[in-house]
Amino acid sequence: MSQRKILFFDSKLYDEKTFKEALKSLNGQDKLRFTFLESKLTEETMTEAQGYDGICIVNSDARNSNVMDKIHKSCDTVKIIALRSAGHSGSSVEIARKYGLHVCQVPSYSPHAVAEHSVALLLSLNRNMHRAYFRTKLHNFSLDGLVGIDVFGKTVGIIGTGGVGMCAVKIFRGFGCKVLAYDVKPDENAAKEKGFVYTTMDELLQQSDIVSLYAPLNDSTYHLINKEALDKMKPGAMLINTSRGPLIDAKALVECLKTGKLRGAALDVYEFEEKYFYNDYSQQVMEDDTLARLISMPNTIVTSHQAFLTEEALKTIAESIVKSLLSFFDEAETKA
Repeated sequence: MSQRKILFFDSKLYDEKTFKEALKSLNGQDKLRFTFLESKLTEETMTEAQGYDGICIVNSDARNSNVMDKIHKSCDTVKIIALRSAGHSGSSVEIARKYGLHVCQVPSYSPHAVAEHSVALLLSLNRNMHRAYFRTKLHNFSLDGLVGIDVFGKTVGIIGTGGVGMCAVKIFRGFGCKVLAYDVKPDENAAKEKGFVYTTMDELLQQSDIVSLYAPLNDSTYHLINKEALDKMKPGAMLINTSRGPLIDAKALVECLKTGKLRGAALDVYEFEEKYFYNDYSQQVMEDDTLARLISMPNTIVTSHQAFLTEEALKTIAESIVKSLLSFFDEAETKA
């Protein structure tokens, strides 16, 4: 197979490191050549893909249908689009397929990574680790305002019991929690085996001390946690989201937090994260008032979509993409 050129958009140092290692470990160095760009895939930068056989992009870059249309018209050498994610949001991927572009993505990487991060967020929020950390940096060792609750014995509501949700169930059961779950396709056998109970969405919200989201984003889950859902939540409950930002109506969450009804919220994803997450805006004014408000509250934690970010997950992502690329071009040569 002749060496094929793949252009990476929105790449970080960890992408370059792990993909080069995967290429070497899979003996693909003579078959694929990678070029890494820091810039995102946009209507302005897509011309960089001219002359390449494929591109590798992140989930947020896959949402622009105009870009897919222009790639089809202006970059006719591009035959495959690789997504560095286990899922995608929006219809642009379907548009790419309509144009005959092959699309591959990661089947799954590390559900443990995401589940563990959600629990880390919960524990940090509950025990005020984010506040305690900065206090001690200033040699302030007072304990006022740092009181949390025992997680042991509490009721945890798991929304979405796919791979990540099931990992979270196991962790929370290990903490000695009662686990309620909601899913459109309940797995009753797993519930009996792992010791949790499926219930309705309303009952989960009303009974849970902790609500953690692990659902995919689609038409039925968009703003799943809206004002009405927040109103149903138990006073003093904590809300965790490491799934997709638009599952939560961010403005409604801010209004709810302002009332003091919830103990707090910890988010690894945000409804309008595309502009900010993965980039350094520390020297600029935050234009998103909702995000700025969420970050500034004392009972919130926001991380920048890093739940997946473990060495194991990055290795799995890179190897999966490299295998898909090698397979695609091998098959293309065979057909030729």
